[in-house]
Amino acid sequence: MNKNELISSIASATGLTKTDSAKALDAFIAAVAKSLKAGEEVRLVGFGTFGVSKRAATTGRNPRTGDTIKIPARKVAKFKPGKALQEAVNK
Repeated sequence: MNKNELISSIASATGLTKTDSAKALDAFIAAVAKSLKAGEEVRLVGFGTFGVSKRAATTGRNPRTGDTIKIPARKVAKFKPGKALQEAVNK
């Protein structure tokens, strides 16, 4: 499912127009991104938790040249599914 299909699904389930559904989805994505950028978790009971994890700096190797390169430390977004979502997927 891509974003347009998700918008159509939201519109049909809620009775909203596709334009309003797109605005709602964009607002949700923006709110989650803003919270993660601030270092906060976003917990949706029954669905899952969005969070930020720190990845340490490492050294890697360029496969073409064999040279070692430094990979800087960074923050990465993560998602942990909730129990209800996990059960729905496994039925």
